[in-house]
Amino acid sequence: MSTSYPKKEKLKSKKLIDQLFIEGQSVSVFPLRLVYLATFFDDGVLAKTGVSVSKRNFKTAVGRNRVKRLLRESYRLNKALYFNSLKTQHAFMILYIGKEILSLSDIEIKMKTLFEKFSNKISEK
Repeated sequence: MSTSYPKKEKLKSKKLIDQLFIEGQSVSVFPLRLVYLATFFDDGVLAKTGVSVSKRNFKTAVGRNRVKRLLRESYRLNKALYFNSLKTQHAFMILYIGKEILSLSDIEIKMKTLFEKFSNKISEK
């Protein structure tokens, strides 16, 4: 898995997103929550990922978009370290549940911890 985040790896299907929140499991490392679901994609991608930021916590679109850019960049930089060992295809949604905007380095540390927690939970099964 490369360190890019191409369009085919983005989670866009409304049907799959709904299924993800109904049937998926989650792991949390404040201020991040990862909701995941093992699934099948026709295009052969190992993981499709989306990011979301609550309108309740960030009133302006500028704030929400800033956090989403930071989340996508942190995901892009770290996905190859943790998702190369995936055996099955997964859909992921990364939720930002904090109220303060953290720096990229802080978000990256939290993202690594979140991915480690996910890897440990998957390996237990």
